[in-house]
Amino acid sequence: MMDDFSTLIGGIAGDGINEAGVTVARLFNRLGFRIFMYYDYPSLIRGGHNFSVVRASKQNVGACVDQIDVLIALNQDTVEMHKWRLGDGSFVIYDADRVKADGIKQRSCGIPVTQILKDEGALPVMKNTCILGGFCRVAGIEWSVLKDVLLKHIPKKVEQNLRVARRGYDSAVELCRVERSTPSQDQVALPVMTGNQAICLGLIKAGLGAYVAYPMTPSSSLLDFMARLAPDFGLKVVHPENEIAVILMAQGFAYAGIKAAVGTSGGGFCLMTEGVSLAGMAENPVVIVVSQRTGPSTGLPTYTAQGDLHFVLNAGQGEFPRFVVSPGDAADAYYWSGIAMNMAWKYQTPAFILSDKVTSESLYSLDAAGDVLEEEPSLWDGQGRYSRYSHTKTGVSALAFPPQKGQVIKADSYVHDEFGITTEDPKITKEMNDKRLKKGRSMAEDLDRYETVKVFGEETSKTALLCWGSNKGVCIEAARKFGLKAIQVLVLSPFPEAKLKHALEGVHRLIAVECNSTAQLARLVGLYGIKTHDWILKYDGRPFSLDDLQANLGRVLG
Repeated sequence: MMDDFSTLIGGIAGDGINEAGVTVARLFNRLGFRIFMYYDYPSLIRGGHNFSVVRASKQNVGACVDQIDVLIALNQDTVEMHKWRLGDGSFVIYDADRVKADGIKQRSCGIPVTQILKDEGALPVMKNTCILGGFCRVAGIEWSVLKDVLLKHIPKKVEQNLRVARRGYDSAVELCRVERSTPSQDQVALPVMTGNQAICLGLIKAGLGAYVAYPMTPSSSLLDFMARLAPDFGLKVVHPENEIAVILMAQGFAYAGIKAAVGTSGGGFCLMTEGVSLAGMAENPVVIVVSQRTGPSTGLPTYTAQGDLHFVLNAGQGEFPRFVVSPGDAADAYYWSGIAMNMAWKYQTPAFILSDKVTSESLYSLDAAGDVLEEEPSLWDGQGRYSRYSHTKTGVSALAFPPQKGQVIKADSYVHDEFGITTEDPKITKEMNDKRLKKGRSMAEDLDRYETVKVFGEETSKTALLCWGSNKGVCIEAARKFGLKAIQVLVLSPFPEAKLKHALEGVHRLIAVECNSTAQLARLVGLYGIKTHDWILKYDGRPFSLDDLQANLGRVLG
């Protein structure tokens, strides 16, 4: 019985490599495994080298390993670029009409993919269906499992896809047998989804009414998924002309009482920053998903990074509170996206979901530890004259939405009094600034009831890994391997100083693990007197593999 099985499928853009990887993930999910899939692709519509790595394990995983058990090659580049990943027990499945496997020492199986497609009059994109049929036979996965997956998820030309897959299945030979993982009593089959899909569901659960976005990788799939869900949940999904329009339209929805969210990446967020300041001054609730990619500027549009932490923490002129959370996997994304929506509306402030390419686009088994419920904001009771920015103990003013008979409802970007009337009075200027900051303190107190810092691994270890975002998964596994503690900081603003210091009790050596070149979380915790002793940084656009991190830890720990 294999406890951990990794599959890589590669080809060019246009071969359907992402969907092929998703199909492999679904196959292993049917067999009772937990899933993590990373998709690597250049910024090209066709051509280039695309590959998906699917890791199936008996336990929850959130990172890839370098060595793979099976290599599925739709072109020669896939063999040449990834043969270093093959071990003695690995095997290769390839398109025999396009790929030569002469130099491969491992067991291999060629499938006449091009000929099968020609015989069946099938479209070129069906080559992945064909070779996945071969993969199932090679891996000893029953035909019925693949058939069920294809019937459930192929939207059109179902019968032709099944014939092509069966031809591929019959053309192969069994080289190993992946046995069904028998779930324990506390391990049940889980849904498989990307982090972006989980973000969408969490926002909807917390009352999302409108999603506004201009496409920008790796946030673009949010827009696509929201549009697909719109009819079922009554969502308004809008694609305006640019990111400036996006952030302003979302605040227009909020002014009308509709909970709205936007999605973008670093370059698009640059255009939104003035609108973020507007939300801060006008106290407009808005949720902003920022999915990080390699920068500066255009950078690497389809690769990952964690370089925008301080940008998001400080974006917009002036001083005003904000909520910032960075989920580490699909489960975090689902739960904390709902919390972000609640916080935005409870405290009438911008709330950020700071993701990255790995969390956003990777596929996970969604093991949601908790559910989120929609919280109602503070609403005006309709008595007397409405005061949009009235002073309260928490700093939060009651909301009202137009039209209200006989009332004027303001939303002012200028310094204003409690009714929203523009002023330049120094006393009012200070009072309103204090009011906004009071909301931030109230939010921080509210967050004490949440697990804003998580601890994994050996809790008594004197050495700990410090991480945020998508490095959660790889740090948990590496900590388990080395007998270390792993600490994940989920909420980055308001910063959970007391909870992090509590998690660090007994720790004498703190190692920051980040996908940027300046250790941005290490710099942030340093503002609170927390010293990091070592940094392990990766900033080539690719995520840490488990092997990467373990090798670096071996070097750092000596």
